[in-house]
Amino acid sequence: MNKKQEVGINPLPNLHLPEGWVLGEVQDLVKIRNGYAFKSEDFNVENGVPVIRQTNLSTDPVNFDKPKFLPEDFLENHLGYKIEKGDVLIGLSGSIGSLSTYREDFPALQNQRTGLLIENVEGSKKYVEYFLLSIKRELNEVAKGVAVQNISSKQIERWPIPIAPPEQQKRIVAEIEKQFSRLDEAVANLKRVKANLKRYKAAVLKAAVEGRLVETEAELARHQGRDFETGEQLLQRILKTRRGQWQGKGKYKEPAAPDTSGLPELPEGWVWATVEQLTWLVTSGSRGWGKFYSDAGVLFIRAQDIKTDELNLATVVRVDVLADAEGTRSSVGVNDILITITGANVTKAAIVTSLSEQAFVSQHVALLKLNAPETASFIYKWIVSTSNGRKILEALAYGAGKPGLSLGQLRSLAVPLPTLAEQHRIVTEVDRRLSLVREVEAQVETNLKRAESLRQSILQQAFTGRLVPSEPIGELVCRLLDGGQKGGKKKTTSKESVSP
Repeated sequence: MNKKQEVGINPLPNLHLPEGWVLGEVQDLVKIRNGYAFKSEDFNVENGVPVIRQTNLSTDPVNFDKPKFLPEDFLENHLGYKIEKGDVLIGLSGSIGSLSTYREDFPALQNQRTGLLIENVEGSKKYVEYFLLSIKRELNEVAKGVAVQNISSKQIERWPIPIAPPEQQKRIVAEIEKQFSRLDEAVANLKRVKANLKRYKAAVLKAAVEGRLVETEAELARHQGRDFETGEQLLQRILKTRRGQWQGKGKYKEPAAPDTSGLPELPEGWVWATVEQLTWLVTSGSRGWGKFYSDAGVLFIRAQDIKTDELNLATVVRVDVLADAEGTRSSVGVNDILITITGANVTKAAIVTSLSEQAFVSQHVALLKLNAPETASFIYKWIVSTSNGRKILEALAYGAGKPGLSLGQLRSLAVPLPTLAEQHRIVTEVDRRLSLVREVEAQVETNLKRAESLRQSILQQAFTGRLVPSEPIGELVCRLLDGGQKGGKKKTTSKESVSP
């Protein structure tokens, strides 16, 4: 068994190399230096020498979003693990195959589970970098581990690599960088479009729930010389319904009106109301349902199922409990509003537009059941507006300690209430505009994926000899003028016969 087979590497069978190329190993051109296993307790300093961990290699260049430091004297005592500006590192765990260049002017130290590329052959490092980019998926496929996937530096060093002659390596690298530069510009433009669409969506929602997107019902009524039901009248009708359908324990208690002293002025015909006034139930799921996960049973909606501000049941789990285990308390229905109240997705919300079977919410999701379901769409849009409901909820959730919202905070949340007719017109116009935005967003995502595919295609062409000609035009002309001789070059078939 040869050494390639020992580390589980496919030695690229049936690869036809161009004339003058050889099939070698990464270690023929580059050595990979392993990092040092610094103790986690040594990181407990606010300043000092930055230590580069595998988590810092998720982007290029090395990111310092969450920096860790070692004491200053560690640098002198661990010079064999020093990182300097321009060094390139590769992830050996977690971010396997990710390449990151260190761009800082000050030195750093290299932690375990990272590899640093060191040239064995002068001028070949960039060629190897691009090759490693081309096999990132394959590196992840051979990685091993249970909780965290790992790959060794030896596995990467022994990976077979098509080695072009030195001058052609330079041409290949130059052509890759030229084409990548064009791709990067195109991707940057697409990302700008994506960011502009996000801003436009936020602006549409802001204008909508502040009464500036469509003509208000009060304005229309004046033009048409008619009366209309105001938001205040709608609220009183909702409260009457709430009172009449009360099935709780004890004497009915009227929900408190909102404190409007610090709230902005509303358009004519609108009124402020609390979530409690507009709902007959605000609750969340019970604890401990995780132990009932099953392949069959009722749907169980978790925070991750609404993290995009939409209900996504593609990866929803099921729980094997009695369908009436919680009665109506945390059972989800059409036109209910869901809001994440704990965790990373706190304040994310969704409206249930359709549901073909029974579902319950987890303890991390609040469930709002409205007295007037026809108001759900407008209320939901106000909640997810980044300048309105979302802004208020985030301030509450991140006010102190662990991010989270209480049901009491949700019940007391003030919501603007236009007339019902105006709500319908607002919702219709918002949906029309955002539908167009979604179409453009889909096109942007398609083109971003296409750009990534094109990037891989460029790399594939590069390392099969199809990206640049084997000989530049000038060299070819000289060879022809010399009578068709190749200057003593001869076809080689093994890595020992050519010096890269």
